Order: sequence, then structure tokens, then C-alpha cells
Amino acid sequence: MASSPITDFYAGRNVFITGATGFVGVTIVEKLLRDVPNVGTLYLLMRAKKGKSVQERLEELKKNSIVPIEGDVGLEHLGISPKDRQTLIDNVNVVFHSAATLDFFQSLKETTNINLRGTRRVVELCQQIKNLDALVHVSSAYVNAYLTKVEEKLYPAPEDPEKIIQLSETLNDDALKELEPKLLKDHPNTYTFTKHLAEHEVANVASKFPCGIVRPSMITAAWKEPIPGWTISKNGPQGFFMGASKGVLRRLPLDPSIIMDYIPIDVVVNGIITTGYYVNSLQAKNGGRPADLQIFHLTSSTYKPFRFELMTDKINSYLHDYPLNSAVWYPNLRLVKSLWVFRLSAILFHFIPAIILDLVTKIGGGRPILVRLHKNVWNSLNTLEKFIFTEWHFDSKRLLALSKTLNIVDKKKFFIDIGELAWDEYFSNTILGVRQYLSKEPIKNLEKARRKDKILLGLHVALQLSFWYGVFKLIVCLTGISTAKAALVLPVLYYLFGLL
Repeated sequence: MASSPITDFYAGRNVFITGATGFVGVTIVEKLLRDVPNVGTLYLLMRAKKGKSVQERLEELKKNSIVPIEGDVGLEHLGISPKDRQTLIDNVNVVFHSAATLDFFQSLKETTNINLRGTRRVVELCQQIKNLDALVHVSSAYVNAYLTKVEEKLYPAPEDPEKIIQLSETLNDDALKELEPKLLKDHPNTYTFTKHLAEHEVANVASKFPCGIVRPSMITAAWKEPIPGWTISKNGPQGFFMGASKGVLRRLPLDPSIIMDYIPIDVVVNGIITTGYYVNSLQAKNGGRPADLQIFHLTSSTYKPFRFELMTDKINSYLHDYPLNSAVWYPNLRLVKSLWVFRLSAILFHFIPAIILDLVTKIGGGRPILVRLHKNVWNSLNTLEKFIFTEWHFDSKRLLALSKTLNIVDKKKFFIDIGELAWDEYFSNTILGVRQYLSKEPIKNLEKARRKDKILLGLHVALQLSFWYGVFKLIVCLTGISTAKAALVLPVLYYLFGLL
């Protein structure tokens, strides 16, 4: 039976993971425990929550191979106690650094502290670790978002990291905000800017020990593992599928002809694990000296491109295949190419229904949230516009070349080639996954939800008929024209209304 060189590499090796409670971190832990049975100790950097210790948060895992390390990449020395730090220095062999703030709207002070200085703190720890075999830094394909065609290489730093750190330490948020346009230059936000600078922190130590950088694009639900469609993240399509399945998100600003670069979480995690193995193997081939910094794109745009026009007609059918029992209205999602048209349609299809539903919720003693949620989306549109309507092409030739070097066992166990991914089946599974893992609705209530979906359809049709009958009567009343002429105007209004 063929062996797995990747599994053999991690057998007995101890792994330190930052961002261990995030989407990527959780999935790394699950994958290692499931497919690397002889992996050494997993040290997970975690923040304690109020009233709940890190140990208590991990108690349900019941794994002797997991050791929680209380800390925070945003604190000096990672907020780790001297005793725990010495434990890491003495025992860790592989470091996966996935902790970051993903907030596009966060201040430069905060993103510098977490994304840039946090990476520097991890790198400083790595330099102290006695037997470090690999450091894998989880970056983002969008760190070079000022380019639309991006290669798997390190691009020049947009600013001096020391200058940015000094400014973030000495200036307040308001002063930094004024400087942002000059500092960020072509970067769309502080996230991509600081994540770009963080890559150079890794590059600075690439000659000391094996280092790799992986750049995922928008990370989406699982393709195959641990379960097709599994997700715990509301970012990207999972989030708007969740809103659409509730019936509260009815319009989405998105050009269906533009390539949307999505990459499944299991492919991302396999890429991270494989990179750790690979950079170490290069050192062995290089006479014990670390090879050049290895950078890989975990992306789909140039290899397996996805456009929503491929399945525009299928999205709503998937929503009705797997409806929610908690839906408040009949799901019907439409994509809108224009931002100003979306704003107009949002008033009609989002805000007005949200005001009514929030009022009903408040009367019933619940917590009204829909208007606030739609306001948050509205206020974020200008910042997100570049990411909504820009098409990027991320080259992934080096990742595909890496996949070809793996033996048949590792190609199957740690798959990073998405050539066989069928997007329509994938998104069908994603919508089911959103239903189960984000909306927390079990399969056993699916038939009940489908019955409710039919009732909501009837109510939806009845409301539309009532609305257009009201419009018809209003036209006759206000203009004084005959009902026959009013009937001729109605189709025109219906067409124009349908553009929203």
C-alpha cells in the first residue's frame, strides 16, 4: 500500500496554530485529527472569553493531543505567559499562522497591530523555536488588489513597515484616518494594505527556516470534507445565501458576468498543510538550507473560473430545494449589476419590508434587527464596490505544479487541484450546508419547510396581485383614464418595476 509523505511528515510533529477558533483554524485542526492520526501535539492560540477559560472552550474536544495556549496576536509577545512560551519554544515543529482581522472597515491602528505586528510577533517566536521545520503564513489573494492580474510572487512593499508601526503607535485614529489615502495609495482598505506588509515580515526570515505563504481568495463552504457544504462562516456567498433563504435578502449588487474567485475551505486547508510539508522537503533537497520563499495562490479565477451567469436560474431553485422553516417570506434572489439601481431596489424590497417585519417582531416581544442589518449593508457599499464589481485573475500555476509533485495518495488525501469541481453541484451543497450549519435547521424538518415554502409562494403571489390591482386602481383614480387605457399602462410599469 502506497504511503503518504505528507502524513509521514506530520507524524510526531507538534503544530502551533494561531487563529485556531476561526474558519480556517478550526478546519485545520479537524483535518489533522482526522487524516494525520499520528500527528503530535496541536498547540492552539486562543483568547479567553469573559467568564469562560480557554480550557473550558476546548473541553468538548476531549483530545489529549490538543493544548490550548491562552494568548492574542494583538498583544506583546502574543499575550502568552512565559511558561507557555517556553513550552512552544521547546516543542513546536510547525507553525500555521492564520490569525488576522478580516474587517475591511477597521482602523489602520487596529489592523496594523493585528495583521502586521501580529505577524511580526509570530515570526519573533519562530526565531526562538529550537526545532522549527516550517512556517506557513495564511495571507490573502487580495493583498495585491491594486493589480487585476497577480502572480505567485512577493510584490514590493507599498510602504515602510517601520513607518506604519510608528505612526500607528504615536497617532490617534482620527489623525491616522487623515493620512490613510496617502499611506494606502492604491490599496482599497487597511486590511489588504497590512496583510501585504505582513508578507514581508515572513520574507525577512525565509533564509533562516523554511517558509511558505498561501493566498486564498474568498473562502467558501467545503467541497468534499469534512462534509460537502459544511461551513461556519457567514462571509461571502454563505452570508447572502443565508439572508436569501430567510426571504429578507431579495436583491444583491453583483454582475453575473464577472468572475467571482471562490475557493472551498477544504482546498485551502489542504494547501496550508501541503505547503508546510513542501517547504521542509525543499530544505532537505537544498543541503539543509532553506529554499526561497514559496508563495501559492489558492484561487479559482484562472483555472476553474466561476461566474454567477452560469447558474443565475438555478440559485432560487436551490433555495426552494432546501427552504428554511424559519423563512419569513418566499425566497426570490435577483442579481443587480448597477449600484444605484441596487440602492433604489433596496428601498423597495429591503427597507420597507424590514420596517414592517421589525415592527411585528417588536410587538411580539422580539428583537428587531432587519433595518439595522440592511443599514449596515447600505453603509458598506462604497467600500465594498471594488470587490463587488472588479474581476481579478490570480495565477495559480505554481500551486498546480505543486499538486503534480504529490503521489497518488496525497493527491487524494490532501487535494488542492479543483479541476473536477462542478460549481452547480457545489453551490447546491453550499445552500444545504448554510441551512444546516448556519441557520441550524436539521434535515428532519425539510419536508415541513417545503410545505411552508408553498404557502409562502401563495402569499407572495397574492400580495403581488393585490399590489398591482392597487396600482391599477390608483392610475384610474389619479388620471381619470378609462380602465382599458389603464390596463395598457400596467404592463409598462410592470416591466420598469422588474428592472429593480
